[in-house]
Amino acid sequence: MNFGDSGDFADLWKYLKSSKKHKVLYGMGNGADKVLAVCKDYGIEIDDFFASDDFVRGHSFHGKRVLSYSEIIEKYEASNTIVLLCFATRLDSVLSNIYKIASECELYAPDVPVYGNEIFNAEYLSSHIEQIKAAARLFSDEKSKSTYTDIINYKLSGKTEYLISCESTENETFSLLGADKFIRTADLGAYNGDSIRQLLKYSPNLSHVTALEPDRRNFRKLCEYRDSKTDSIIIDAYNCGAWSEKNDFTFEQSGNRNASFASNISYFQSSVNRENHNQPKHAKQAKTEVNTLDNILGGERVDYIKYDVEGSEKEALEGSLNTIKKYSPALLVSAYHRSCDIFTLPTYVHQINPDYSMYLRKLRYIPAWDINLLAVKQ
Repeated sequence: MNFGDSGDFADLWKYLKSSKKHKVLYGMGNGADKVLAVCKDYGIEIDDFFASDDFVRGHSFHGKRVLSYSEIIEKYEASNTIVLLCFATRLDSVLSNIYKIASECELYAPDVPVYGNEIFNAEYLSSHIEQIKAAARLFSDEKSKSTYTDIINYKLSGKTEYLISCESTENETFSLLGADKFIRTADLGAYNGDSIRQLLKYSPNLSHVTALEPDRRNFRKLCEYRDSKTDSIIIDAYNCGAWSEKNDFTFEQSGNRNASFASNISYFQSSVNRENHNQPKHAKQAKTEVNTLDNILGGERVDYIKYDVEGSEKEALEGSLNTIKKYSPALLVSAYHRSCDIFTLPTYVHQINPDYSMYLRKLRYIPAWDINLLAVKQ
């Protein structure tokens, strides 16, 4: 398992510090703010900001007028420009534009955590290398191991080719999970019901879903979806977050899929499925219940649990211990919100239930989002 280029630990931030080329940020908002903060820590000067042509309207960002890509190239020349991507996308049209820019300039997508402040740089890798290697040994197939290596190399280098090389498909993910056999499931972080709709394509026998969603607006949409269904599936919807105990916490009521604890505000909030060029307003905060899945299920069996709870995956797993140990349901755990998730979550799931076979798959996305840890009973 090789990390870094030419056997050395690649480090995007050190490279940017040493390069004499002009550095420009593609995108604005929370993503750019986070990249700027890291650049400031390293003493990396950012010369300008630009946006896609549809978003250039003469506005400014951090005191600079936002340029178009053509203005950037005219000002600095492609061969003398490094582009740092500062938003998240999986849209084909946006990805095509990113790849076009990458064919003309050096382009990197810096890995900054969705939650927390730990940057996955060379020092971080070095200090966690034994944990990272131990987690790699837990995966059950070569594709998982190569995906793991690609993701870590991406995190270090910011090179999008690592993300492209390890893309997988939704079909493969649900095939590995054995979704065709699911009857009762739990959806932690159910958003507006989109993941239930997705699961129904692969689970023809699905009859019951226990769905948790903390954001009030999302929960209303989830209930609207539940109430609109005319088939026999039962959706028990709870306006609460998944956690390790029952409590009341303050949540960011953002109305998007990044609903989270107020202390864990997403750096890419509101950027899912679109370019995040506008500085988002602060979301309203509200007291919201959190609870354990074990409490909610009350000992009932489930065949599958999905965890996409915006950086609280470990706590949500802790709140499912009895269910996992008793029934060994298939698990899908989002493993990208925090820098440590890629190695701590596989290790924790293995500790909970050593009988699981574990796989790692990443769907199409820039940056390294939609990384899923899959656990299936052997």
